[in-house]
Amino acid sequence: MSIQENIDTVVQQSAKSDAGIQLTLVAQQRVISYLTQHHHYSLRLSVKKTGCSGLSYVLDYVDAPLTTDVVFPLTSEHSVCIEKASYPYLKGLEMDYVKQGLNSKFVFKNPNQTGQCGCGESFTINE
Repeated sequence: MSIQENIDTVVQQSAKSDAGIQLTLVAQQRVISYLTQHHHYSLRLSVKKTGCSGLSYVLDYVDAPLTTDVVFPLTSEHSVCIEKASYPYLKGLEMDYVKQGLNSKFVFKNPNQTGQCGCGESFTINE
């Protein structure tokens, strides 16, 4: 079975994670493909205080989860890790991967988000 066929099979079997976050099929394919090609274990998703609106998303590819990460499997070999402190800001998040012309990026639809800066790099959440 080719890598792409394996990715397609795994993605078709994946459902909304127990984390209360969801990766679209395209986002799952991109994450699994990258992790496989670069021999990483997981995508770690977190937020940090920055920018003009307060918070921004942080994506890291890692070889092992931290003890403070909440780990959710994508496949038997790969997972998504969520920084425990960031989870309240990410619950209900949908992550997509879009291509626009020559550019591509992850896009986040966050039901907790209450505002966004004009450049789109940071967002706010009412606590």
